[in-house]
Amino acid sequence: MSICPYLKLPFSFDVAKLQHDLALAVRSPWIKHFNIQAYEKDWSCIPLRSVGGRIDHILPIDSVEFQDTEILEQCTYFREVIAQFQCEKTSIRLMSLAAGGVIKEHRDAGSSIEDGITRLHIPIQTTPEVIFTIDHIPVHFSAGDTWYLNASCLHGVRNASQHARVHLMLDCVSNSWLEQVFSQAGWIPRPQARYPDPSIHDGNVAEVIARLRQAGFPAGLVLADELEAIALSPA
Repeated sequence: MSICPYLKLPFSFDVAKLQHDLALAVRSPWIKHFNIQAYEKDWSCIPLRSVGGRIDHILPIDSVEFQDTEILEQCTYFREVIAQFQCEKTSIRLMSLAAGGVIKEHRDAGSSIEDGITRLHIPIQTTPEVIFTIDHIPVHFSAGDTWYLNASCLHGVRNASQHARVHLMLDCVSNSWLEQVFSQAGWIPRPQARYPDPSIHDGNVAEVIARLRQAGFPAGLVLADELEAIALSPA
């Protein structure tokens, strides 16, 4: 199986119960996504877990304390669903894309299981006319199922239906439990780079080492030694 920028995981949930909790959550106002240049029509969020548990904060900022919001406290089934994933969660949001809406193709750097943030989507309200394009691959995320999106890949969404699409989206901190689940679902990890700079490879490493040593800078000499050690080690 080839490496894929998305993956269907073996977790499915009751759509009627998800929609029941959605009806509770939408008593709170939707917040328009802050990057208004990135979409057409309307793309909005309701925070379920956010910085400090704030219901008016949708930025998924690193290195801060995330807490459940009062909205999530009212949604028993959402909490049951979230608890199925045995990992730390940072941002958790409901994400709505309006009928006829488009999320333009973009990348969210650092948002892959290898990078430490595993982004999961659980569609609550959707139709087959809602299509993701992920690294130019079209895919529909089916309702009630759990989908991994490698958001560091080029991706966008088009909702060609006449109804808003709503997903429960979890940003999970990657751990061994998630890696085991992914492996069982057919995930193939991204190959680790052999050298610290992607422009360096076995075909040019000897030349790079020679240039670094010829230049004679202390940091360059240290790097030359490191590269030589890697080049001499088994691949």
